[in-house]
Amino acid sequence: MAVDYVVIAVYLAGMLAMGWWGMRRARSKSEFLVAGRRLGPALYSGTMAAIVLGGASTIGGVGLGYQYGLSGAWMVFTIGLGLLALSVFFSARIARLKVYTVSEMLDLRYGGRAGLISGVVMWAYTLMLAVTSTIAYATIFDVLFDVDRTLAIVLGGSIVVAYSTLGGMWSITLTDMVQFVVKTIGVLLLLLPIAVVKAGGFSGMKAELPTSYFDPLGIGGETIFTYVLIYTFGMLIGQDIWQRVFTARSDRTARWGGTVAGTYCLVYALAGAVIGTAAKVLYPKLGSPDDAFATIVKDELPVGVRGLVLAAALAAVMSTSSGALIACATVANNDIWSRLRGIVRPSAQEHDEVRGNRAFILLMGVAVIGTAIALNNVVEALTVAYNLLVGGLLVPILGGLLWRRGTVQGALAAVVVGGVAVIGLMAAYGILANEPVYYGLLASLAAYAAVSLATRPTDEAVLTAWRERLAGRGNPELVSEPVPAPR
Repeated sequence: MAVDYVVIAVYLAGMLAMGWWGMRRARSKSEFLVAGRRLGPALYSGTMAAIVLGGASTIGGVGLGYQYGLSGAWMVFTIGLGLLALSVFFSARIARLKVYTVSEMLDLRYGGRAGLISGVVMWAYTLMLAVTSTIAYATIFDVLFDVDRTLAIVLGGSIVVAYSTLGGMWSITLTDMVQFVVKTIGVLLLLLPIAVVKAGGFSGMKAELPTSYFDPLGIGGETIFTYVLIYTFGMLIGQDIWQRVFTARSDRTARWGGTVAGTYCLVYALAGAVIGTAAKVLYPKLGSPDDAFATIVKDELPVGVRGLVLAAALAAVMSTSSGALIACATVANNDIWSRLRGIVRPSAQEHDEVRGNRAFILLMGVAVIGTAIALNNVVEALTVAYNLLVGGLLVPILGGLLWRRGTVQGALAAVVVGGVAVIGLMAAYGILANEPVYYGLLASLAAYAAVSLATRPTDEAVLTAWRERLAGRGNPELVSEPVPAPR
């Protein structure tokens, strides 16, 4: 294992070095929060794929393959579908808005007053997303070093907080690109073929396992539908995803770069399910499906390769964790704290903006690590996050983009009714039940449509300003914050 430890140590040291290097570039609010809005297609595609394919997609995706076979790919597959839909239909318009948060978009579309309450819901989602990613460190570091759960969370979480705080989105972009390469080599090019060969090839797997393991719909139609509602729609509206769209250099980069990333997710989904299916052949009686990834890596891979694949698992967790962390801090600072204090900072105070956002990343990072130590159930925490996001914010966000008649009163009603309905239904049916997101989403839609039609239409001046921003005009950054030429 000594060689594996060296591989992991070099990888972790590289992440910190990227954070230090990114600190030198993040000298303005735009550079710190959205990498200056100047990522080209290669960086954009790699980092977008990295953030959506986290520990749940890697360890959880293999676990679903172990439990259900090839149909276990559906969870990650629906994530890829959501990213494709976002990229093809919405990303160009989102990128042209030149905002920093989803709540700022809602304020632009509805004429203010929607940002604070939507910011609170989005903050809760991003916080829980960061927490679930941070909890996953316990599994990986336990395999690597056999360390205590709390120490594992503190160690992994501190590295992510360190490089994210230093350089903001630039550091996260650079580390995510490295993590994308490591995941591609470790999971797709090494673990996948080795697992299939060890399990006797596809013919050997078919001979050992029930036919249900090779049924594309074996996981169940209702489960697939729920994945679509939670993950596909969740990809359309999450702050962590939108903040990456804001980094795109152009409309074309956002559209085509995101399409490439979404297609990569579909391939990754199938790979995880195949690896899990192979693990079922090799280890038919594991205590938990989520142990499949760590077990097959630990027992079947040669020294050195094992270290690289475990680094790939770390990469998956860190990319999602860092993306969720900066999203959580951005929402907390820009959508909640500054609104509560009633402060409008002069745009010329770039250094203050960077310092303030850096402080919030550090503060949220400490909160995430503390919450991760206190919680045990990753699946329940992730379900709560996505139920709140989809039930509370999907309708007002997509309604604002697609329906001219939607009003601020309708948007607020949708957020409140959908959020309360989801929380109440989770209490009644259980956190992991399907009903909360089904009925919460329907309640949000009904409230949005009814209240919007019952209230005065949005002022024409607001809609005109909204259309100007969607067209890429009327952007305050062009005056207040010149964008440096790409290096």
